[in-house]
Amino acid sequence: MFRIQPLVSVLLCCFTFWFHISFGYLITCSGIVPMRYRKDKVSITDFGGVGDGKTLNTKAFREAIYRIQHLRRRGGTLLYVPPGVYLTESFNLTSHMTLYLARGAVIKATQDTWKWPLVAPLPSYGRGRERPGGRYMSFIHGDGLRDVVISGENGTIDGQGGIWWNMWRQGNLQFTRPNLVEFMNSRGIIISNVIFKNSPFWNIHPVYCSNVVIRYVTILAPTDSPNTDGIDPDSSSNVCIEDSFISTGDDLVAVKSGWDEYGIGYGRPSSHITIRRVTGSSPFAGIAVGSETSGGVEHVLAENIVIYNSGIGVNIKTNIGRGGFIKNITVSQVFMENVRTGIKIAGDTGDHPDNRFNPNALPYVKGVTLKNIWGVKVQKAGSIQGLKNAPFTNICLSKINLHGMTGPRSPPWKCSDVSGAAIEVSPSPCAQLSSPQQSGSCANHF
Repeated sequence: MFRIQPLVSVLLCCFTFWFHISFGYLITCSGIVPMRYRKDKVSITDFGGVGDGKTLNTKAFREAIYRIQHLRRRGGTLLYVPPGVYLTESFNLTSHMTLYLARGAVIKATQDTWKWPLVAPLPSYGRGRERPGGRYMSFIHGDGLRDVVISGENGTIDGQGGIWWNMWRQGNLQFTRPNLVEFMNSRGIIISNVIFKNSPFWNIHPVYCSNVVIRYVTILAPTDSPNTDGIDPDSSSNVCIEDSFISTGDDLVAVKSGWDEYGIGYGRPSSHITIRRVTGSSPFAGIAVGSETSGGVEHVLAENIVIYNSGIGVNIKTNIGRGGFIKNITVSQVFMENVRTGIKIAGDTGDHPDNRFNPNALPYVKGVTLKNIWGVKVQKAGSIQGLKNAPFTNICLSKINLHGMTGPRSPPWKCSDVSGAAIEVSPSPCAQLSSPQQSGSCANHF
C-alpha cells in the first residue's frame, strides 16, 4: 500500500508500544461514532455498474443511492462496490448508508471538468477558497446527513486531480477546485480503511459537522500537487483522526474555522479535535491549525505523530483580519526527521478573501502547549511571532530536542510578541520563554 522509511516505521511502533505500557490499552476514538452493521445490502452492479475503467457509472451510483434514500430500510443500507475501476462523475451520499469498497475496487472521477456541478460558497468563507463565487462540488459529497460510513477493504477513491492541478498552475480556473470528499452540516460520520489519492483540492473536508471519525486511511498525492491537504476539520466538533498515513502536496492535517469577516460572522468554532498516530510527509506542515481560524479553534489534542521530509513539523498560523481565537492546543509525543522548521507559530500567515476584512480584527492566541518533541535533521528549530497589538500568551514548551542538519543542535529560535515558558528545550528558546518568573503560568500544562 505504501512504504514508510524504516526509522519512521520503528518509531511509530515504539509510540504505539508506549501507549500500551502507559495506559494498558490502545487509546482510540471508537466511542465517538458507533460502527453500524447494515443488514440490507446492495451492489453497484445491481444498478448497472460496470468496473471496466471506461464505462461511466454516474447513473448507477445515483440510482443506487436514490434507492437507499427512499426505501429507508431499518438500520440503513450498505452499497457494495466490488473489485474493478468504476468511472463516475460526482455524486451525493444519503443518510443511514455505508459506501463499501472491496479490495481492488476503485471509484475514479471523470476528467470531464466542464460537467462538474457548482455549489454555493461556504458561508464562513464568503466565496470560493481560490476564486470568487461558487465552487465545484466535491467528488463524493454529503450535506445534512446522519449516520454515514465510507469504508471497505482498502479500496481506492481516485480524484484524478492532475487536470485540475494544471488548470490551477495555468490560471485557467473559473471556480474553486472540488474536494475529494466533503461532508457539510452532518453528524455521525465514519471514514475508514480506504485509500484516497490524487484529490483535485483538499482530500477530506468535514465542515459544520460533529461526531466524525477518520481512521485507518491512506491519503496520497504528489508533493507538487497544489493545495491537496490531507484532512481539514473545519468549523466542526468532536472529530477524531487516528492511525493513518498521509503524503500530499500540502498540510497533512489542518484545523480551520472560516475566513476573516465571513468566519467571524458565521461564528462556528472547531473544538474537541483529536489527532493521534498519524504518519506522513508534506512540503508544508505536518500538523497545522489555520490559517483560516476566524470562528475560533479550541481544545485540540495531537499526539503520537511522525513527520518526515516536510516543510514544518507543527504550524499554528493566523493573521490580522482573522479575529477569532486559538486556545487550549496541545501537541505531544512527536518525532520529526528532515524538516525545514520544527515548530512555527505565526500571526502573519495567509491571504484575505477580499479588501473588506477588518484590520483591527486581531486573533487571540493563548494556551498552546508543545511537549515531548524530538527531531533530527531539523534545519531551524522554530519561531514564535505574535502580533504587536495581540501578543501570543501562555505558550508552553517542554522537553523539546531538535537536532540540526550538520551538528547536534538547530539554529536558535526567533520570537517576538510572545510570553510563556520553556523547560528542557534544546536549542535554547528565545528569552521571552525562558524567564523563571513566567514558568508558573504554564505549570499546569507540563
